[in-house]
This record gives sequence, C-alpha cells and structure tokens, in this order.
Amino acid sequence: MSTAVAPKLDIQKIRKDFPILEQKVNGKPLIYFDNAATTQKPKQVIDAISEYYEGYNANIHRGLHSLAEKATTAFEDSRKVFQKFINAAEVEEVIFTKGTTDGINLIANAYGRKFLQEGDEILITAMEHHSNIVPWQMIAEEKGAILKVVPVNAKGEISLDEVENLITDKTKIVSVVYASNSLGTVNPVKEIAKLAHAKNAVMVVDGAQASSHCKVDVQDLDCDFYATSGHKMYGPTGCGILYGKRAILEEMTPYQGGGEMIHNVSFDKTTYNDIPYKFEAGTPNIADVVALKHAAEYIDAIGKDHIMAHEQALTQHAHTRLSEVPGINFYGSAKEKVSVVSFTIDNVHPYDAGMMLDAKGIAVRTGHHCTQPLMDHFGIEGTIRASFSVYNTIEEIDFFADSLKDIVAKFS
Repeated sequence: MSTAVAPKLDIQKIRKDFPILEQKVNGKPLIYFDNAATTQKPKQVIDAISEYYEGYNANIHRGLHSLAEKATTAFEDSRKVFQKFINAAEVEEVIFTKGTTDGINLIANAYGRKFLQEGDEILITAMEHHSNIVPWQMIAEEKGAILKVVPVNAKGEISLDEVENLITDKTKIVSVVYASNSLGTVNPVKEIAKLAHAKNAVMVVDGAQASSHCKVDVQDLDCDFYATSGHKMYGPTGCGILYGKRAILEEMTPYQGGGEMIHNVSFDKTTYNDIPYKFEAGTPNIADVVALKHAAEYIDAIGKDHIMAHEQALTQHAHTRLSEVPGINFYGSAKEKVSVVSFTIDNVHPYDAGMMLDAKGIAVRTGHHCTQPLMDHFGIEGTIRASFSVYNTIEEIDFFADSLKDIVAKFS
C-alpha cells in the first residue's frame, strides 16, 4: 500500500456538506463505510436536482422556449465539465449513460456486435465486477468469440507478463477494471493499454471505483473507452459517462433507436445523428446529469490528491486497528489500492457481522460484491467490506474496530 500523509482537510466542515451523515441509525450516529457501493451526496448535488425541477424543468435540445434553452445549456455544461474532468480531447467524446454497466453494455453491443467475429478473443481479469463480465459473455456467445481471463495472485494483483502472454493476434478487446471494488487493487491500465494496442486490440477501462479516487486522464492512459458511474463519485444514481475516442465512436452503430439519435427518419431509411448524440436515444436523465456536474466540481474543489491522501491514511489506520481483531483474514494486499478493506472473521458469517454492525449504526457491505468468480478464486462465499471516503474519520474506524472485537467475543 502506498505511504500517505493525511492532508490538512477540515473533515468536520466537509461532513456538514452531507446532510445524511447527521442522522442516527438504530439510535447510534451513522458511520457510513459502504462507499464502494455508492457514496453519499453533498448538498450542492442535492440542491442542483431540486433547482432543475423547481426552476427550469424542460426537455432538452429540441425546444426553442426559454426553459428548454436553459435546461439544454445546463445539460451540455455537464458534458464540458466532464471533458475536463477526464481530459478527453473533445467534448463530443463524452456520452451520458445510466452508469458503468450501461456504458460497458453500449460498447459490447455497439462495438462488439459490429466488429467481433467468430474466434476473436476478449480479455478480462479475474477481479472484474459482473458488469465487466456478463456483457462480454453475452456478446461472445452471440458472435462465437472467446472470453479469456487474466488470473489474480494471492495479493489480489495481476501480472503484466500474464497479460502480455494472453493477448494474441486474435485479441480484439481488452477490458479491465481500474480499481477493484472487492479488493481495492489499482491495476496498471496504462501499461495494459500499450500491450493491447501492440496487438491492435481496443482497451476498455471500467472506472467505476477509480473516478472519485484516482487521477483520470484518458489521453495519458490512452484507453479507447472509459466507463464510470456518477453515484460512486458523490453524484446521483442512474447517470454516468462513457468516454470513447472519436474515430472509434464514429465507426460504431448505435444499439438503441429513438428520438435524439437521428438526423432524419423515413419509412425507407433512417440516418443517425453525430456523436455523442447518436448514443443518447430518448429523453435522458436530465436532472441528474445536471447535478452530476456539481459532483465533479466538488471533487476538484477539494482536490483528488487531498482526497486520496486522506483515504489512504484511513485505510492504513483501519488495517492497523482491524489486525487486532481475533481471527481476521484480509483479502487484497496490493501495493497500489484505493480505500477498500475486505476481510472475513473466523467462525463469524459476514451477514451476521453486517447485521450486528448495523445495530451499532455502522454500514458495511457483506457478500460477494458482484465479483462471484473472485470469491470462488479465494475459496470463500464473500467478505465484509469497509470502504472509506473523504468524510470518514479516524474516530469512526476506531469505533468500528472496537465493535468488531465485541462481536467476535460474542461468538467465542
């Protein structure tokens, strides 16, 4: 794990931006350690949603009246913010989606269906979320392609040598998670992209867990696609972005038809709109996309370096304190990882631990975390996962560790 020094952030001031943190759960102050599933939302994001519906609710792009123009401007302003947030070369390379799952399905259908042929290969890793497994299985079955998997070692890391060995002249798509939701492992996606491109394969990055933690520069990574979700980076649920290089997006055929994605429709033939609109069929999730801009701006205002340093300090402290818990077994000890601590406790089922922690006001995630093949690799049903964000504190972790000790004592 990288050495981190906690920055001088005013965490108590930051916590006041998140109204949900003020509540009590089961009579106890809420301690929210389920950030890898979804982060909480700052007031700036919540207010932006209300402001849209109260002030300028209208459909976008096609209307000429004042509300429609204001809504369109706000929607497209979010696209501009995300172009900068991920350093896309052009604003047209940013497509709004329902989230990472939707983005990967879009690639599998709009790119995979057009370009994959029988015998072609798709390469993923053993630590992928189901969202980066199932769409590739589906398109591979349809096209007669072969899905190959890079193994994971005992630390929860992949080997670049293994990646290089598995990429062949038949490999057409390499799709890798930037940061594992189960283990926290940060993968060397820039180096993997070089290996993929050396064999003329396209590189897809699942950025769901990375976007609120890691620096994201799609031009530096040289990935061909980058998918991410708003709700894991302090934004609303049901919205996200897909980045794609212009040249590739223009070659792809849309897999959803309807309004907005067309130039002209007749019963004889339909011509498609320019990017990004040809991949945004129908009325989008306007309010949440507008609010999503405020989530990106919130992250930038604090600074990703500061966020990452604070979270790393929390993670290191958690490892130290949780190591005191009798019978604990950690999963995921990669040198580079985001703020996820995943573990089991001897003779304590993860679900039992989760319910007993909830009684103390502590929210963690228990189960396979939508990574069943990874759990099978480690020979376990699932783990207890604590995942930290910028609004979490050392004191919360101390209470968490002490609570786990109490729980273990009850099972002794």
